[in-house]
Amino acid sequence: MQAPDVPRPMSASELQLVVRQERLEAAFLLHRDAAGALQVTSLDREGPLTVGRRASCDVAFEWDHEVSRTHAILERVGGEWTVSDDGLSRNGTFVNGERLRARQRLRDGDVLRVGAAAIAYRLPIEGASAATAEAKGLDAVPLSDTQRRILIALCRPYAAGGFATPASNQEVAGEVHLSLDAVKNHLRVLYQRFEIGHLAQNRKRARLAECALKLGLVTERDI
Repeated sequence: MQAPDVPRPMSASELQLVVRQERLEAAFLLHRDAAGALQVTSLDREGPLTVGRRASCDVAFEWDHEVSRTHAILERVGGEWTVSDDGLSRNGTFVNGERLRARQRLRDGDVLRVGAAAIAYRLPIEGASAATAEAKGLDAVPLSDTQRRILIALCRPYAAGGFATPASNQEVAGEVHLSLDAVKNHLRVLYQRFEIGHLAQNRKRARLAECALKLGLVTERDI
């Protein structure tokens, strides 16, 4: 089974919503509703959380008929969040593309699939060291004016909200009045600065825009 797409922020307002949640340092879930809007569910609780098609479920997918009425249960065991379905679901529950066979501990970045819906599990504390190192690196070597203008141009499409993709190299070049080759060279440097050079080409640009917005290097006022 192929892993589902990760429910990740696709606009500046969605990124700000996630950043506010991360600052609480409690586990949370991300998923999209029937209209495509990003939803955040805090796990700052003691009792179990239900996922299913019933409207009464804590995370409800009433629009997805592949989801069972009560599909899966998340609960805290020994201070760790776990997921299980114990035969509740007809179509099964998947974690990172693998069918769930028994109760499984969740880790930061895990993606659940129930029916056609994807749910991302986030635990900011687990990812804190990488984020802190990244932020320190950026503070130590300030962005040049040209690099910042390129980041602003790259993030420009996020100003409209909703689903967005970063500006193309050609669009960035046109806005900052640089040659296409010059923009590519600057982007390569930025990929290394943000330690995302190892990502697939189609992910680098989106991840760079996410980092710029999340760390406040580009603000909604800029775009």
